[in-house]
Amino acid sequence: MSRLLPLVAASVLVLAGGAAGHGLLERSDPRGGSSVRTPPREVRLSFTGRIESAYSRVEVLTERGQRVDVGEALVDSETRRTLTIAVPPLPPGRYRVRWRVLSVDTHVTQGEFTFRVAP
Repeated sequence: MSRLLPLVAASVLVLAGGAAGHGLLERSDPRGGSSVRTPPREVRLSFTGRIESAYSRVEVLTERGQRVDVGEALVDSETRRTLTIAVPPLPPGRYRVRWRVLSVDTHVTQGEFTFRVAP
């Protein structure tokens, strides 16, 4: 039993370290579910792990599903944990952000959230 304990402990550490590399959404600006008075110039998503720029994307849509983001989504070249997309001056209304990223450990995560620009 005493020989097995170090092996089990090492396995737990390896598995826990692998989970930390996944690109899970950690925070966003604007925050999901928030209401902002000043329209954002960009939407920024921060992830728990590094992501691959070639296989990661984000879209910003109106309530009717019209895409309003402009240009390409950019991954921060230093940390590789932040995905940013520019948006034009947004009129008041509710917006939906959809994202899909590939983390460097090859796991795909995706999701969506909304935010509101107040009048």
